[in-house]
Amino acid sequence: MMGLIENHHPVIFLPFIMFYFLLLLTAFVLSFALTPLSMRLGVRLGLVDRPGGRRKHRGIIARTGGVALYAAFVITVLLTLALPRLLPPDLAAAWLPPRNDPNEVIRLVALLVGATVCVAGGLLDDRYQFSALPQYGVQLVAALIAIVGLIFIKHVNNPFGDGFLFDAVDGFPWWIVWPLTVFWFMGMMNTVNWLDGLSGLVVGVTAILCAILALHMIFAVDPPQLSVAMLPVILLGVALGFLPFNFAPARVFMGSSGSYFLGFALAALGIIGGARLATVLLVVGLPVLDVAWLILRRWRRGLSPGQGGRDHLHLRLLDLGLRERTIVIGYWLFCALFGGLTLLLEDRIYKLVALISLGVLALGVLIWADRAPLPEEQP
Repeated sequence: MMGLIENHHPVIFLPFIMFYFLLLLTAFVLSFALTPLSMRLGVRLGLVDRPGGRRKHRGIIARTGGVALYAAFVITVLLTLALPRLLPPDLAAAWLPPRNDPNEVIRLVALLVGATVCVAGGLLDDRYQFSALPQYGVQLVAALIAIVGLIFIKHVNNPFGDGFLFDAVDGFPWWIVWPLTVFWFMGMMNTVNWLDGLSGLVVGVTAILCAILALHMIFAVDPPQLSVAMLPVILLGVALGFLPFNFAPARVFMGSSGSYFLGFALAALGIIGGARLATVLLVVGLPVLDVAWLILRRWRRGLSPGQGGRDHLHLRLLDLGLRERTIVIGYWLFCALFGGLTLLLEDRIYKLVALISLGVLALGVLIWADRAPLPEEQP
């Protein structure tokens, strides 16, 4: 009935919960402390956004916040790897969630290497303003690194009953598994990148998704994924530490380095967390549908899907007269509502119904927002 409550596991001891809180706090403090440094770095390197064109902000704002997000995440993750060697064995066993999967460290290395590629490629994009093809190249390389590091879609649950629609472990062909995984990574990275149009929007959605994933891994699955849950907890702390600087009126933008990194990390966490793809889709369903709608709309107008424009849903809502903070908080509430359903709904068919309901509701919002003429269409 209510998966989060019914599947509560007594194995979750208080020391583990306290350790998660310390991880959250560490990531928050690092992100909060490193963000001002990333702002200075952006100004010094000339990686800044100036008002004009599609950009409606005031003043010169650095777009290197992604460096702070990445650095805080990596430092905290490396700390979790070092602690078992730094603490006495008895203390480490009592406080640190055990790593039971022998491949977990391999996936963790792939996550960090892929994230590094995303940040490096994003910084180059911020500097040289890549066209769509080089951006897709960066995303493809990051996705392939993840696959080589054993972060690939192993199975897809059957929403109508027990078992899987397909299971790579049982010999499902790699020529289907690999493209499906690449599509998942590139789709998520582009969704996050295109969503990054209003101050605080992406980082808030990231925080919500990480909170949902962490709660799901700790309380709603049997056995609980205690060690894997550290990753969304860390990314949650990183996002919360960055948010005060990024919420409107923003003092720093995350840039392509931040959106690529967050998109890659969220895509990876959806797989590492036991193929929680439906959970991720319920949280980011509205942005995903906005991307599909935008591609279709641009294609019908004879435009390239990868070009910039103010036809994203959040920007169209802004052009309709809604305040930036209102739109951002509305997105957060929308994502939190449907993300929370994944914790309360245990039956797969109910989750499928929720996903369809999300699609219908989001489609209604897109059609309503489509009333606003684009800037180039206005008289």
